[in-house]
Order: sequence, then C-alpha cells, then structure tokens
Amino acid sequence: MAKKIKPVSNMEELYDREVERSLSEINFNKLCKRKMHPSPSAWEDQVLYFLMLDRFSDGAEAEFLDNNGMLDKSGTTPLFQDAADNGNAIRTPEEAAAWRNSGGTWVGGTLKGLKSKIGYLKRLGVTAIWVSPLLKQVYYQDTYHGYAIQNYLDVDPHFGSREDFQDMVATAHEHGIYVILDIIINHSGNVFSYTPDSARHHTVDGQPDFFWDGGCYRAAAYHDKSGKPSVPFEPDKTQAICHAIWPVELQAPASFTQKGFIRGWDNYPEYLEGDFFNLKDIELKQPYVDSNNAAAFVPSAALLHLCEVYKFWIAFADLDGFRLDTVKHMELGATRFFTNTIREFAQSIGKENFYIIGEITGGRDQAYQSVEETGISAALGIDDTPDRLEALVKGECNPDDYFSLFRNSLLVNKGAHTWFNNKIVTLFEDHDEVRKGNNKARFSATPDGKKLILNAFALNATTLGIPCIYYGSEQGFDGAGDNDRYLREAMFGGAFGAFRSRDRHFFNENHPLYIELAKILAVRSDKITLRRGRQYLREISGDGITFGYPQFLGQKMLSIIPWSRIFNQTEILLAINTDTSNHQMAWTTIDSDLHSPGNQLRCIYASDPSVVPEALSVVSLNARNAVQLTVPAHGFVIYEKVD
Repeated sequence: MAKKIKPVSNMEELYDREVERSLSEINFNKLCKRKMHPSPSAWEDQVLYFLMLDRFSDGAEAEFLDNNGMLDKSGTTPLFQDAADNGNAIRTPEEAAAWRNSGGTWVGGTLKGLKSKIGYLKRLGVTAIWVSPLLKQVYYQDTYHGYAIQNYLDVDPHFGSREDFQDMVATAHEHGIYVILDIIINHSGNVFSYTPDSARHHTVDGQPDFFWDGGCYRAAAYHDKSGKPSVPFEPDKTQAICHAIWPVELQAPASFTQKGFIRGWDNYPEYLEGDFFNLKDIELKQPYVDSNNAAAFVPSAALLHLCEVYKFWIAFADLDGFRLDTVKHMELGATRFFTNTIREFAQSIGKENFYIIGEITGGRDQAYQSVEETGISAALGIDDTPDRLEALVKGECNPDDYFSLFRNSLLVNKGAHTWFNNKIVTLFEDHDEVRKGNNKARFSATPDGKKLILNAFALNATTLGIPCIYYGSEQGFDGAGDNDRYLREAMFGGAFGAFRSRDRHFFNENHPLYIELAKILAVRSDKITLRRGRQYLREISGDGITFGYPQFLGQKMLSIIPWSRIFNQTEILLAINTDTSNHQMAWTTIDSDLHSPGNQLRCIYASDPSVVPEALSVVSLNARNAVQLTVPAHGFVIYEKVD
C-alpha cells in the first residue's frame, strides 16, 4: 500500500515529505484488493462541474449548508452580500493592485475544503466533479493551477495530503458524485534548465533564448528547490525528493524532447515537440517512429512510466475518470496507447466505463479524428461550440449556427446525433478561454450576460453533449480582463474573491441562479429524453401561417428559440427567449407523428411561471401541428405531452 505521510508543520517541510521514490515501490496487489466504486452506465446522464482546487474552498466558510444540509457556523469567513461587499478589495489603488497580484499566486483552496462542499454540489444537481491537477508542483514557482508537476507520486501540500485526496473522493462517492481528475502526460513542470553555452542557441537582447527550431538543446541540470540548476541531469534516487522530477524513472534525460519552447502553436511538428513556455515537453514515443501513425506507434520509456503513475492514482484514490490535458500536443499514437492502457487497467479493477476526456483544440474535424483514432471517451474544448452557444443565447447569431454543430451525419458518416451525445463535453466558460485571446470574460461580465446566463445554463444542460458547469457560474461570477486570473476567482473569498472582493465566500444556495439551475438539472435528471434524445431546432410563426426557423436580422435577434428532444416516441419541447426586456409569443411546430390536434402539453419548468400558460393545446396550422408558446423575458420553458 502507500507509505504513510508523516504530519509536518510548514510548507517547506511538506515539500520534503517522503513518498515512494520509484514505481517499483508501489504494491499494486494491495492497492487493487479493495472494492472499487463502479462506473456509471451512461456518461451522457451526468452533469459535470469543473473546479480549480486552489480557488474553490479552504474549509473556513461560515453560514453554509454542510454535506447533510445542516447550517455550519464553525467557519470565520462570512457569506458575500452584494450591496455591501462588491468591490471591497479595490477601494484604493494599492488595494486593487494587491487584489490583482493575489490572483496570480496560491490563494488557499484545499481538498478538505472541497470535501466540505460536496453537499452544495449534490443539491445543485452535479453528478461528477472535474478537479484541476493536484499533483506536487515545483516549489519555487506559484503554479497554483497544477499544470507544472514536479512529483507525480504526491499531492501538492498546498492542497493537503494523499489521504485527504482519498477522503474527498470517498465522500463524493457517498453522495453519488463521480470524480474526474485533470492529468498531464505531455509535459512536466519547469524541472531543468537548458545550458546557455550550448553549441546552438539563440539570443534575444543578449540573453539566451531557447525556442524550437527543430534541433535539440543541451540541458544544464535539474532544478533544486530554489529553482537553481544544481542537480545532475541523470537518475539519482538518493537526492532530495523536492529536487528534480519524480519518480526516479522519469529522471533519465531521454524522458524529455529538449527542443525548446513553442512559438508556432499550429506548426507541425513544432506543436508536438516543443515546450509549453518553461514547462518541459516529455518524449512520449521511441525515436524514428512516425508520430502521427497511431498503428505504428512505439511508446517511450517515459510514457510507460506515466501509465504506471496514473494507474496508481486510479487505484489509490478510486477515481472514475481523467481529463487529459493538451491532447493536440501529443502524438495520436501516444494518446491511443495511454488510453488503451488505462482503460484495460480500470476494467481489471471493476471500472468498466472509466471515462477519459481529451482537451482537443482546433475544431470539430480534429476532435472527431482524435476521438476516433485514439479511443478517448469524449472531446473537450471544441472551440466553436462555446462560441456559438454564447452568441445564440445573446441573440448574436442564427440559432442554426449552434444547432447545426450537432447535425453530424456527414462529418462522421453515422446516423444523426449518434456521435455527439456522449462524445463531447460542452461548456460555455472555462479557466483560460483560449478562444477569446486577450479579452477574457465570463458570460455574466456584461449587463445582458447577467440576465441571460440562466438561458446559457439551460441550453447547455438540455441540448446534446455532456454538460459541464464552470465553478462560480452558478453564483453569477463576472470576472473579465486580459489575464486568465480574472476567470479564476476564489469561491471562498480570501485575497482574490469574486466581484473584486476579499474575505467573503459564495456558497449561497439561496442565489436565484443556483435555485433555478438546480430546478432545471432536476428535470434533466428525471427525463431520459433530455439526456439521451435526438434534438431538432423548431420553426416559429407570428401569424400561424408563415413558418420558418428563427433568423438573426440586424444587430441583435429578439426572439423565441425553440427546440425538441425526442426519445422513444416521447417529445419534450423547450425554448429560450433572447429578449431581455419583454416576454415573447410564437407559434412553434412540434412532431406531427407524435402529437395530434387537441393534445395537451403541460409546463414542467418556467423561469417565470406567472407569464407562462400551464397547458398548451396542439392545433393544425398550414399543414403543421403547432402550439403557441409564451416565453418570459430572458427566460426558459419546458413542456411535455399530457398522457
């Protein structure tokens, strides 16, 4: 089993704590003997919640509902009150600078804090949490995001211990929530330096600049805890465990491509071989192998070691899935080898449907190719999906621009809707919003966004794909700016709280967004049609004679946008209203084979029930069966047939 970690008193000592130094020290027989939590039968039934661990909870909040729904008064951080607390961290230029700077470093979220908020997520309707990377980071940099790993066999002490990780997962499972861990095999943290006296290097302003040009650089040494290149660039099991990279098997120089950092992010093979800025690219293939021929791929020793690392974490923590970072920057063969290896291991311990979600940038064609050729379970980060979802909800594009993304039979040569239902994780906010360049902004960062965000949740939750909520969205977080940090506000306040605040938490289950989203997700959970059904954009008419799909005209579309989900002869009709000021009415078509004139549809959800009819009658209009929908201003409705 795993070694017991000795409790210590400060962060520097925690970085020195002892765990296994070699993969050979892991006893998989003991790890795999216990009964594991089973996989879900269908991941399309799940609702994901993506959280950045450092920004979620430190466990010191006061006046929140605990995992059993009881009021917890033990903490010290009060609940955010909008009128009094909004902007309380930026009242002077000095305070504003301190607030901004704190967003670029560790803020204080922990595994114990996350464990204490599992009930908050459960009551929202979340069934799976995607947790940002939590393995041990390099000591001398503030890589709170988790993507700069120094020790692959330990949890970063900022977050807690390995036992804390186990405990959090077990608590999530007790509440019916699966756990997906964000992992990285493409690169490590900044664990070594290139030598400036290499026979070939470049200079900028007289300083060495090691960018990718197709050749290899010579490494000076591994970094010690202070970041100095003082540790020999070779395997050494006796050195301090806070130096270099661990497990010891990864210390072989051949573990790294050593080709400098990427400048051309879409240039082949640069985007496969280069470093992510100062993060060091790991060599995943044997030399002289066609990297994009998945069938001919031969794994490197480093990839084999990383497979063992992540088998360990599945067994140790009882994980249910991985989110695999930067799939675009890995060879297809490496992704396929890793996926197959991990899936076989997971099945061997009773996890028949272990899910591997790949972060794939570059559009749907690349996503489809990557999923089909590598066997990963689903794609994440398909850039046009969040763009078009946001534009549709805000009335800035044709509805068909969004719904056509899911009419995929030509792309995948399969029946309509079959591939996207459980092969894509959809979301409209995330932690870096690469698609927006230097103009980062949460959905609620504009006045219209604040009104329309419930519709964004509704569209995401009730159209095809596996919906994912980005933490804080359910509390209306509105971060915006020219840096990723503005999308990563702390739910527990601290020095970098949302709404430019500090020392106020946001676990408010009485927030209108939280309440309404929980209602929508409860309907989704209850109706298999909303989770697995086919989907169709519906035509509308103002006069009951001329029908057509809603169209974008002028500067903004103010209209009802209706669609249907159909499953096993059951149709559910849904609609949003892009008009933020007025309710809208329109005749809306429904399936003529499933409904007859005189049938009734009943409302099972309305964001404002006071303006919505409880029942609609089906009528025949211009050779169509239709109902007259009323949708509240910036609102959402769901109707189903009365049996």
